[in-house]
Amino acid sequence: MFSLSEENYLKAIFHLERKYQAGVSTNALSEEMDTKASSVTDMVKKLSEKKLVKYKKYQGVKLSEKGRNAAVEVIRKHRLWEVFLVEKLNFNWDEVHEIAEQLEHIKSEKLTRELDRFLEHPSRDPHGDPIPDAEGNFSVSNKLLLSELEKGQEGICVGVKDSSSDFLRYLDKNKISLGKSILVKDKEPFDESMLVEIDGEKLRISNTISANLYIKI
Repeated sequence: MFSLSEENYLKAIFHLERKYQAGVSTNALSEEMDTKASSVTDMVKKLSEKKLVKYKKYQGVKLSEKGRNAAVEVIRKHRLWEVFLVEKLNFNWDEVHEIAEQLEHIKSEKLTRELDRFLEHPSRDPHGDPIPDAEGNFSVSNKLLLSELEKGQEGICVGVKDSSSDFLRYLDKNKISLGKSILVKDKEPFDESMLVEIDGEKLRISNTISANLYIKI
């Protein structure tokens, strides 16, 4: 049994490890958790004592197998709850993250198992992120960022890199959603902005937008 704060740190380290494969620095973790470095150091020490992380000075922190399993379980619950909120309670995809942040800390294994069964074992959450199965395995998807596509290429929107409410509302406003086909009509070399076509409608989008949309060719 881990505290809410410990679970949040484990989840943060899990996500940061994709960027810092050699080890997550305390500074990076401090920025991610929006807290002072001394608090991060204290928590890393506590997690290390519980054998949830491995820490080496100047190399950073990495999850142990035990820590990874705990982090993945929290992520699994979070994404299942997001599916439930969108599909069963009619929440918009920009409304569910903060609520799921609270629900992900419920400890009942039976509840998680029954929620997964009730939802018919979804493989992806409303933002396109993979939901790990009960054994902690993630499904693999070959996807690119829209910003990586060139003029004339087309793909299906399968996820978002930025799941902030502001970004998701922007997508809703411009009728960009998962499953939509996006054709790159033109790409500006100067700032990498794009002219895209969605449902027959042309839209000019910035590199900030295209660099946060996942596409499957």
